[in-house]
Amino acid sequence: MPEVSHPPLSGLELSRRIVQLAADKKAVEPLILDLRKISTIADYLVICSAQSEPQLKAIANGVEKGLKEESGQRPLAVDGFPTSQWIVIDYGDVMFHIFHEQKRPVYALEDLWSDAPQVPLA
Repeated sequence: MPEVSHPPLSGLELSRRIVQLAADKKAVEPLILDLRKISTIADYLVICSAQSEPQLKAIANGVEKGLKEESGQRPLAVDGFPTSQWIVIDYGDVMFHIFHEQKRPVYALEDLWSDAPQVPLA
C-alpha cells in the first residue's frame, strides 16, 4: 500500500499533538514553551516527565508511532535512552524532551528557557 500524504502540522499543532500522545501514556506535568522570539533551535519546546524508565520509553514510542501513523511525521533525530532517564526527540520546529521525574529538576529546562512564554496545552 502506498503511503498516504498528509499535510504537515504547524509547530503549535504538532506540539499540542505531542502533549496529547504523551498524555495517552500518562506523562506527568507536560508543558509547551514558545521559543520563536528567543531562539533559532526550534519554534516550540515540549517537556514532560515520566515516573519510571519503562514509562519514559513508552511515551517516546507512543509519540513517535502516533505521529508517524497520523501525519507521516518522523523525527529528524532521537537522543538519550530510558537508562539515562531522558530522551529528546527532534521534529525540527518542535523539540520534545521527556525526563524521569527525578531528573527533570536537575536539567531545569523551564528555568533555562524562563524567557519563553508558556503556551496553553489546548
